[in-house]
Amino acid sequence: MGTIPDLILQFNSRLNELLWGPVLILAILGVGVYLTFGTRFVQITKLLHVLKETVVRKKRGLEGDITPFQALNVALAGTVGVGNIAGVATAIALGGPGAIFWMWISGILGMATKFSEVVLCIKYRIRQIRGPMLGGPMVYIRRGMGRKWKYLAGVFAVLGALAAFGIGNMTQANSVAIGLERFGMSRVITGILLIFAVGMVTIGGIKRIAHVAMFFVPFMCILYFACALIIIIINFSRLPDALVLIFKSAFTPVAATGGFAGVAVRQTIRWGISRGIFSNEAGLGSAPIAHATARTDHPVRQGLWGVFEVFIDTIVICSATGLAILVTGVWTGGETGAVLTMSAFSSVFGKNLGSALVVLCMVLTAYDTMLA
Repeated sequence: MGTIPDLILQFNSRLNELLWGPVLILAILGVGVYLTFGTRFVQITKLLHVLKETVVRKKRGLEGDITPFQALNVALAGTVGVGNIAGVATAIALGGPGAIFWMWISGILGMATKFSEVVLCIKYRIRQIRGPMLGGPMVYIRRGMGRKWKYLAGVFAVLGALAAFGIGNMTQANSVAIGLERFGMSRVITGILLIFAVGMVTIGGIKRIAHVAMFFVPFMCILYFACALIIIIINFSRLPDALVLIFKSAFTPVAATGGFAGVAVRQTIRWGISRGIFSNEAGLGSAPIAHATARTDHPVRQGLWGVFEVFIDTIVICSATGLAILVTGVWTGGETGAVLTMSAFSSVFGKNLGSALVVLCMVLTAYDTMLA
């Protein structure tokens, strides 16, 4: 009979294996494939249009509470989190380099899923009495699927709230506490500071969250991507081999090497897809709630911002982490999670600065995610 913490860890491990088994992975991929064909490959055929709508086009005087860019930053705040830093590293440590390929697949399919979610949230959103716009799965299920399926709106609301406490808050807060503990800060102090830091912003509602996210999200994304890009450039001669390793390992088992224990293709697929979904949150239903408050004149136009969101999260940020780890060769050292990412950064920036950069980005991403 183990201790209570041990029993909780054992239960969580078994639940994790059950939830991320073949059935759920096939279901998620199946929905992504269905929506990809249903939208006529919107994430590929309309990619240039996506960049035009999100980067170039500006419109004013539209109905909504915040600008599309602010809505994107709030949604990205909930999407770009420790999964982009620690999650990608875990996928490589437990699934091998090929997990990056399957993460890309989940991202590409996730673009169509996120597009569909956002289109529905705008189409069925409602204005609360003397309050902000309200939208998301609980609204478009209730208004779009009829009374027969109305109960699913309540089911989503309950499960969505539980997910917000879990991957949205507990995971993020724990990552911040672990990171700052490396610099001598007590976990209790970190927890208290996070309570006040999150509370002071969220008490102001969606508009205050949007203004804070507009500063933190672009700053963190640019800082982290720039640092990862420097690592890749310095080790550019190893980039072709890293890309070959990614594609080769996606379909063949990887033998044990150094501190890496070796892995079968099944595990590679599982970890790549699960970490990809954890990172971009396509299908989770949280991002549409933020997008529903955006000022826009058409559901599809805002849906393109959803495609852009997954593109930035998975194809840009996650790829930067994965390639930085592979080109530096630290993935065979036996480390996992944020420690593995720190090793990659430390190999170029030095141990202290490299760890500090990763911890800083983790603190910013985790804080953003808790706000969202």
